[in-house]
Amino acid sequence: MSVVIETTLGDITVDLFIKERPLTCLNFLKLCKLKFYNYNLFHSIQHGFIAQTGDPTGSGHSGTSVWGVIEGPHKRYFEGETLPKIKHSEFGLLSMVSSGGNMIGSQFFFTLGQDLTSLDGIHCVIGEIVEGHDVLRKLNEVICDEKYRPYKDVRITHTVILEDPFDDPRGFKEPSRSPSPTPRRLQGGRIAADEEIDDTEGKTEEEINELLQAQEAKARATILEIVGDIPDADIAPPENVLFVCKLNPVTTDDDLELIFSRFGKVKGCEVIRDATTGASLQYAFVEFDDQKSCEDAYFKMNNVLIDDRRIHVDFSQSVAKVKWRGKGRGVYHMKDDKRNGKPGERRNEDRRRHQDDRRRDRSPERRRERSPIPRRNESSRYYDRDSHRSSARRRSRSLERRVESRSVDRHRPRRSRSPRNVQRSRRSPTPDHNRRISRNNGRNEKRPARVKRSGSSSSEQGREEKRKKQKRNKTKKSKKSRTSSDDSSSSDSQDYRKQSKKKKKKHKKDR
Repeated sequence: MSVVIETTLGDITVDLFIKERPLTCLNFLKLCKLKFYNYNLFHSIQHGFIAQTGDPTGSGHSGTSVWGVIEGPHKRYFEGETLPKIKHSEFGLLSMVSSGGNMIGSQFFFTLGQDLTSLDGIHCVIGEIVEGHDVLRKLNEVICDEKYRPYKDVRITHTVILEDPFDDPRGFKEPSRSPSPTPRRLQGGRIAADEEIDDTEGKTEEEINELLQAQEAKARATILEIVGDIPDADIAPPENVLFVCKLNPVTTDDDLELIFSRFGKVKGCEVIRDATTGASLQYAFVEFDDQKSCEDAYFKMNNVLIDDRRIHVDFSQSVAKVKWRGKGRGVYHMKDDKRNGKPGERRNEDRRRHQDDRRRDRSPERRRERSPIPRRNESSRYYDRDSHRSSARRRSRSLERRVESRSVDRHRPRRSRSPRNVQRSRRSPTPDHNRRISRNNGRNEKRPARVKRSGSSSSEQGREEKRKKQKRNKTKKSKKSRTSSDDSSSSDSQDYRKQSKKKKKKHKKDR
């Protein structure tokens, strides 16, 4: 079942949930049939939340059910349905307002957002909007005060029932026509929906001209905001900055600061210069500490002769150093970075450092020149280069010393570890020691070749071969153990071992 609700913004068509909420839908339909909602004010519109109406007084504290209209104030409220549960999860739902304990009267609201879970279980959803979502979006954009009350009235003008499946309650009388609005119904409003506001009424011609100029300035500011020159149309330039033009090209920042400092403390003074050449563009900005000093300088410094030029002084309209915080958050003034050098030179240096790397060669020297990191001076760079060279020389000298020591160690005669080396032994000669020497000398002497005997010669040869094999195995094992222990040693130690072995062999041959 559908109902058309006509408002000052447009028509809204609502489908009711008659099966889920029969008693509450009956109350709403009969109130629409009685024309109870005609000229009711939308007394609360919260952006993205709800738009509430249904109070004939427009205060938000009144309203009654259809049984209260017929039988009296003792039946002002009735208890609505709670099951099945219908949540406020979509945009454009119609819900009856509960005054507590699910007690319902005549007030209702439209949802202007999604997933309004704070309303679930408190208020009773009875329908949804099927036509007129554009009207609901207009309702969502209405300008309101801090209490969510609209400045310009939005009212229900008429209600039309397309189909009514319920019987009229006892004592119900349908009006023959729509009633005319009463002063009680129209109270609580501010600016009527059809009211025309004349801003020039009761004003003089001078006040009207000022108003027109303010409107034109507002329109120009809006255009600049659309173009992107200013962040917001309501932004205003600082009131403590003067604009000085028609300057002599030889006039510098220090000259202007000295001249204007007689009116008060000067926070900053900058002559604007060309970005490439650094030449003066013959205008400047002078920022004072307070507004009064700025006004005194404006009245006294206009058309003054500075460096054979008559200057012109005016209040600054520039917002280049004003940064916008966002809608409703205001602005703040950016402070200049304290850098050395003239403004033109600073801009040129910044531009050089931030040029596009793709248009130039990608050598490391060029990257260092273009890097935004401040470069070190020449003296520190040469100092680093000399220190690098000295450190390289130290390394090369240390390497040369190591190589020399290794070569000396290789040619130096080393003491053998074997106890049989009698010549290099440092122990004092003893009788036992002499006996060992004689035995060793006897072993090392060449013996005559043995004559092969028949019979036992084969067994003796086999024994000698076994002994030789055992000696070979022992030498191999000793070599493996030495190599495993000396794997971590350097190549110099390996060369030393090879040389010591060669010397031992030579020594044996000589003996």
